[in-house]
Amino acid sequence: MDEGAGVPIREVNTGTENSNPYAGMSQKECTDRIRKALSHPTVKFLRQHMEKAGCPVWVRLLMAVNCKEHNFAGGYSSQNGVSVCCNRMTFQDEINQVIIHELIHAYDDCRVKNMDWKNCAHHACSEIRANHLSGDCHYKRELLRGFMKIRGHEQECVKRRAIKSVAVNPNCSEAAAKDAVEAVWDICYNDTYPFDRAP
Repeated sequence: MDEGAGVPIREVNTGTENSNPYAGMSQKECTDRIRKALSHPTVKFLRQHMEKAGCPVWVRLLMAVNCKEHNFAGGYSSQNGVSVCCNRMTFQDEINQVIIHELIHAYDDCRVKNMDWKNCAHHACSEIRANHLSGDCHYKRELLRGFMKIRGHEQECVKRRAIKSVAVNPNCSEAAAKDAVEAVWDICYNDTYPFDRAP
């Protein structure tokens, strides 16, 4: 049975043209690939742990959207759930990565009852965890981004990407983002829950 067959995935038109062949996937193809991603082992693992914690993200829906912002592949918000920017996607692996990353945010939101996304330190902690645990900073992905350092690349990547994400938060300046990431680094980087260790 298809894991994602009964999962409601909302297609949201955000005003970005998606008939352009260079604009990523159509929303239909993206929606089909989001459903396919639900059978990925890490997605299934996170889904099970969220359900055990009493907050399945599926009730809040997964959204296939076209995004105007050029730097985003997806997002998570407490009110809307997980969104995937279809017009930024080309491959199944990209969709898998976005969903895994955003589900870690959703899991943190579920697990930490007083999670405040306006708080730079809270946001930084979740970004550190999402970048570390999702595989976003695997050395092959870093090489594709043009970062050639082999030793110590993973922690540098996690910090760089966490700071970049937190700095986009309207409540956090770039300086505040850097300070927040440094302040929570040891605790949050070493917090691999619900995984036994970083995948």
